[in-house]
Amino acid sequence: MTETSSKKWYVVRAISGSENKVKDYIEKELTHQGVDSYVDDILVPKEKVMQVRNGKKINKEKVFFPGYIMINANLEGELPHIIKDVNGVIGFLGETKGGEPVPLRKHEVNRLLGKVDELATQPETVAISFDIGENVKVVDGPFNSFTGTIEEINEDKRKLKVMVKIFGRKTPVQLNYMQVEKI
Repeated sequence: MTETSSKKWYVVRAISGSENKVKDYIEKELTHQGVDSYVDDILVPKEKVMQVRNGKKINKEKVFFPGYIMINANLEGELPHIIKDVNGVIGFLGETKGGEPVPLRKHEVNRLLGKVDELATQPETVAISFDIGENVKVVDGPFNSFTGTIEEINEDKRKLKVMVKIFGRKTPVQLNYMQVEKI
């Protein structure tokens, strides 16, 4: 194997939910085999999401492409076999049975890496669009499990005025976006 060949981006299919663990296994195996110089980067694209649990906002990282890991490598000789033999790796994306792994095209790499960079730098956003008159279910707070209809939307404050039926009477309730979900 020669290290001077150009390195390309490949996508490794892994067991969904174990991407970070598989990435660590790949890195350890490459170091153990002494071929880590043939791999420049191993990425598990993630995005930041905000969840509400028990009334508290929790920031979490979520894998953007479940089951996929990006590798920038010079896949020559035994390297593809070393990676495929790692626990949790299913194979390379796009390869034919017994064939060579297929690298990503330049425009795909730029789009994916641009998306990875954008996800890493953007503030946590909750991309939920609501419409007036839409029915929603309250999932957090004192009105948990009540359903209602959206009367007003305040995008700046990320608040909704929802008409909820309480004891047979419609009552306006002010809720934030994270306290409701679409029905």
